[in-house]
Amino acid sequence: MTTPDDVLDCLIIGAGPGGLTAATYLVRYHRRILVVDAGKSRARWIPTSHNCPGFPRGVAGTTLLQQQRDQASGYGATIEDGCIARLQRDGDVFEATAADGRRWRARYVILATGIVDVMPPLDDLENAIAAGAVRLCPVCDGYEASDCRVAVYGPVDSTVSHALFLRTFSDDVSVIASDDSEVSDDCNEQARRAGIDVHPKPARLSFENGKTVVRDNDGNEQVFDTLYPTLGSTPNVDLARDLGLELDDCDEIIVGEDQQTSVDGVYAVGDVVSALNQIAVAVGHAAIAATKIHNRLPRNWRERPELQPETATELPSPPGTQAAAVPKAQRD
Repeated sequence: MTTPDDVLDCLIIGAGPGGLTAATYLVRYHRRILVVDAGKSRARWIPTSHNCPGFPRGVAGTTLLQQQRDQASGYGATIEDGCIARLQRDGDVFEATAADGRRWRARYVILATGIVDVMPPLDDLENAIAAGAVRLCPVCDGYEASDCRVAVYGPVDSTVSHALFLRTFSDDVSVIASDDSEVSDDCNEQARRAGIDVHPKPARLSFENGKTVVRDNDGNEQVFDTLYPTLGSTPNVDLARDLGLELDDCDEIIVGEDQQTSVDGVYAVGDVVSALNQIAVAVGHAAIAATKIHNRLPRNWRERPELQPETATELPSPPGTQAAAVPKAQRD
């Protein structure tokens, strides 16, 4: 039988920017937590982010993740490598089972499991991303593509809207179809008015000499400074489904203002939540969820030596003492 000391205050699943921020907050609240990480945060794909607050010269995704790990672990957070294969409620706690059989029990759970981007069939993709010839987020780094030759790759109709967004950064934007579907008249007209060329599905995409090369079936090629794939993503919601969490039409987790899901005690943060997929957003989610969980847990008063009765009677009350206002975060 599990004793209260065997139960974590919170189990955090996923160590991307959101999960690690939640860990830092909770361990600084003196809570007993554990982070379990499968090592697949999409932040690791970021060569350099220039819109991450506090890094005016930019920061690599791997560097950011390591600094956040160092910050959380420096305050005492435990971060373990592993993949949670099963998550279920057991009475008034949650039990998580890793693929290797390890088990943990916790009063609260934060899901920071993220999403997986669908990648284009491009030769030498990893190096292309590192060089900026392929970029995964126009919100993050459309600025870096300013006045460059830009291609947007994906299903034509849905991709035209992304191309229109990028048209505010460059006057040379093209759509490259990822399939053989026909472009609708409306999308074709929108592209025409914006000066966006729409091209059929290519025979091959490759990374050559620092750029993305698009070749058609006749061997003709076009060279782009940057290619943005818009093939969608797959949310990591297997554990959410295990618990019966409510999902939206895109299979992302629906949460309330405090980041709690439809199951009491389970919170979700970051890209797995229906929201703007940005590091700054994930960090905000995490701060909200961690603080809410801290305030729902029993008060963890700091221990102090008991005052001796004769000493206590000699301690005067400070003049003009008034009841202190309770901070809003503690009233929630």
